[in-house]
Amino acid sequence: MTDSPTAAVTGATGFLGSRLCERLLADGWAVHGLSRPTSDRGGLEEVEWHVGNLADEETLRSLVDGADVVFHLAGIGLWSAGPETVWEVNRDGTERVLAACRDGDAGRIVFTSTAGTRRPQGDDDFADETDVAEPIGAYQASKAAAEELVDRYAQAEGEAVTVHPTSIFGPGDEEFTAQLLAMGVEPTMPAHLPGGLSIVGVADVIDGLVAAAERGTSGEHYILGGENLTFDRAVARIADAADGSPARIRVPATAIRAAGPVAELVDAVADRRVFPFDREMADLATQRLFYTSRKANEELGYEYRPLEAHVPDAMDWYRENVQ
Repeated sequence: MTDSPTAAVTGATGFLGSRLCERLLADGWAVHGLSRPTSDRGGLEEVEWHVGNLADEETLRSLVDGADVVFHLAGIGLWSAGPETVWEVNRDGTERVLAACRDGDAGRIVFTSTAGTRRPQGDDDFADETDVAEPIGAYQASKAAAEELVDRYAQAEGEAVTVHPTSIFGPGDEEFTAQLLAMGVEPTMPAHLPGGLSIVGVADVIDGLVAAAERGTSGEHYILGGENLTFDRAVARIADAADGSPARIRVPATAIRAAGPVAELVDAVADRRVFPFDREMADLATQRLFYTSRKANEELGYEYRPLEAHVPDAMDWYRENVQ
């Protein structure tokens, strides 16, 4: 890699992508970012912006041409779009990014998928990269399909690495982080979910992305996880760190599972996705989805910090923008 490498970043204005751009710029990279016309590009004036989207093949070719590393982060979930759009963005968009890299002078691809394509198997407490799971919902299925495309690219055409962040926590995330903080500090949010998950700070994921670009083995997958915590434990620790009062009522797993069929019925009647979950996804929310990042630690030098290390910055953002 040269003294001043160039990175191309899709999803550059998003929660994770904007922070990756900031990190790369601070490290001396030249950064090319993909942005939709309506996206907020504030605070990233040093980025060379390519305005378009994942359906714009000409813009994608311009974005990746000459890049030492292409960080493909752009994606969409069911909170923001229906299943058809989720597939178009996550799977078809990845195919177009790979085609642009194939046609142009582009280096390594670092694809950001999701830990959701892996799950603990049988009686195992933790999932690793080998625990490929049957996708649940359009988001996981589209990401799994995109992973297959990236794997084939790595086998036959160029260098590509796939990373799997777990549940990302940090300032600017209006979905998972805002909900978790609310359960920890808001007296009007007296309930939390059963089950548990791996919570990782956004800064640690950024470290993992850069490490994957520099030290990852082409064709390999790396889980970028954090602490494995039950929801009640996570909420209590956030409350302690933020001097809040944690949610004390656990929503019964049966109630969450019961919501799934109702959501499916409403979606069928409305002929569109009203709720971002179905009965399988509702059941998934009641499970302990724990992961190990041992492979990333051993091969990339990846490390993560405890949840409390990320609470102050997240709380400052939450109080200013959400509360």
